[in-house]
Amino acid sequence: MALVGPVLLVGLLGSPAPAAEKSAPGCVEPSGGQPNNKQWPAEPPMAIDQDAKYTATLETNCGAISIALDAKAAPHTVNSFVFLAGQQYFDHTKCHRLTTEGVFVLQCGDPKGDGTGGPGYTFPDENLEGATYPAGTVAMANSGPNTNGSQFFLVYKDSPLPPNYTPFGQITQGTDVLQTIAAAGTKDGSGDGAPAADATLDGVTVSEG
Repeated sequence: MALVGPVLLVGLLGSPAPAAEKSAPGCVEPSGGQPNNKQWPAEPPMAIDQDAKYTATLETNCGAISIALDAKAAPHTVNSFVFLAGQQYFDHTKCHRLTTEGVFVLQCGDPKGDGTGGPGYTFPDENLEGATYPAGTVAMANSGPNTNGSQFFLVYKDSPLPPNYTPFGQITQGTDVLQTIAAAGTKDGSGDGAPAADATLDGVTVSEG
């Protein structure tokens, strides 16, 4: 059950009836600009300090979300995320998928905005032993074992996922922003689709310390 591509968690979600599109109080129009969609032939060289503390800030059109990245438990994942953020790879990308039944996640990080995009490289899974996905978890989406790229998801409500998705961070601020996006539901009213809030990463930065 991959958290990437057009068949996210089929079987868990069923076929809910369409509903009217909801508004998203607190959200504004995304800033102008298009994803740069840069591509690389291989995973970037390790450049982070695995003992350091890193904080990612997602500036969305609904507000800012801060994430404490776990470099010790998921060094390759955090190294890749820091690299992509530094390349402004995530800037102006839409969070293309919201799930509201069975599991409760907002999926982001795809410059194509349809679940098929990535940076041109993949890297192995990490930190899976005993992995769980309570609210506030940030983890990698994938299309099968060891296929991590740029797509990741934010868990807004405890979700009973199997330990197949590398957890690499925890939301420390902006839970209300994520809840605002989730509360607006999907554009088509289904349990799995594009967020009605048109959630977009206007910019992503990472600070150390």
